[in-house]
Amino acid sequence: MSVVIVVGAQWGDEGKGKVVDLFTERADVVVRYGGGANAGHTLVIDGQKLVTHLVPSGVCHPGKSCVLGDGMVIDPHTLLEEVALCQARGLLLRGELLVGLGAHVILPYHKLLDGLREDRAAKTGKAIGTTRRGIGPAYETKAARKGVRVRDLLKPARLCELVAANIDEIVPLINHLGGTPPSTAEVETWIEDALAAGQKLAPYTGEASRHVARAIAGGQHVLFEGAQGCLLDLDHGTYPYVTSSSTIAAGACQSAGIGPTAIDAVVGITKAYATRVGSGPFPTELHDETGSRLRNAGGEFGATTGRPRRCGWLDLPALRMGARLSGMTHLALTKLDVLGEMPEVSVCVAYKVDGKEFDEPPIDPDDIARAEPVYTSFPGWGRLPSEARDVTDLPTPARVYVETIERMAGVPFCLVSVGPDRNETIRLHDPFG
Repeated sequence: MSVVIVVGAQWGDEGKGKVVDLFTERADVVVRYGGGANAGHTLVIDGQKLVTHLVPSGVCHPGKSCVLGDGMVIDPHTLLEEVALCQARGLLLRGELLVGLGAHVILPYHKLLDGLREDRAAKTGKAIGTTRRGIGPAYETKAARKGVRVRDLLKPARLCELVAANIDEIVPLINHLGGTPPSTAEVETWIEDALAAGQKLAPYTGEASRHVARAIAGGQHVLFEGAQGCLLDLDHGTYPYVTSSSTIAAGACQSAGIGPTAIDAVVGITKAYATRVGSGPFPTELHDETGSRLRNAGGEFGATTGRPRRCGWLDLPALRMGARLSGMTHLALTKLDVLGEMPEVSVCVAYKVDGKEFDEPPIDPDDIARAEPVYTSFPGWGRLPSEARDVTDLPTPARVYVETIERMAGVPFCLVSVGPDRNETIRLHDPFG
């Protein structure tokens, strides 16, 4: 039995979908433990692409148990659309999906608030850059102990009472933000739609925490799939430009309801460069043709929103911080092939702020925003051989780059991705081993 957590080591979009799909070969249970439909994980298998937002990335392995943990916030209609898409491809046909009854539900008024806040903040140049999927407002109602959970979709009287109480509280806020409060008829339609979705989801629901605990106790391999990245963690990320949940490895235990002593390994996923979506400090961001070249070569457009991602060189101070916050035992390097487009490759090895050098990001966000990256450079290596299955198969400059990152990050690599497909991977260590 082994329990492995996969987390993003940067600001999200690191390629967790491919890595989780690979590790699922060895797993019995795959658990998505945080966030909601603001995360999009792209899977490419034999040239076919599947994008998931809620369903765990292990879905492409029939017979594996796919769990949505109680710490998630779930848009029921988005989930039903994903289930239908997967089933059309012959997946999730044998009861492989379990949705935690304790997970909170995103309803239309959460999305309404999310959009109004972003619009208002954009006028002052202080927009967070949310996906407008209602994630933050849903977590707010959860923290206020007034949220709607999946189990409430199966109780009409309780759902009506909860929604009515929430609407009463948010109407003044909607007015304050310049929006139009929903009519009674609209609210009634929201409730009817939620109840209908609840009936369709009912066969997939259950006690997620007990299911996972029993799998661990029974000696099964369990894989936890995180969303976003460590630097977007609500407590430890670049606040306030963060998501609304815990994105570090510890969040898996809290969200899924298991103890930390059950965890055997933590794998952090890092791109060979860095990207960020939305606002917030990004010291290595490239605002020139090189940044555009990286974006186009890497297909850096959001799987959820389609927004172009901000691109920059790999940031080792940020990577070290992510590794420390999540106690990473291994790293997985993705998109090394994208850098084959670059005649020269740079890596940020430290920051300078007011003449002082930092090996991790400084605590104050203003200091991060004005940090001066200290770079080291590597010669380009051209196209990588997609058939590479060992580090020695890489061109010498690429091999030196990989070995240098591993040494300076202080965490060993367990795999290196040399292309988007499942098979285009150098496997160095099995985290379930």
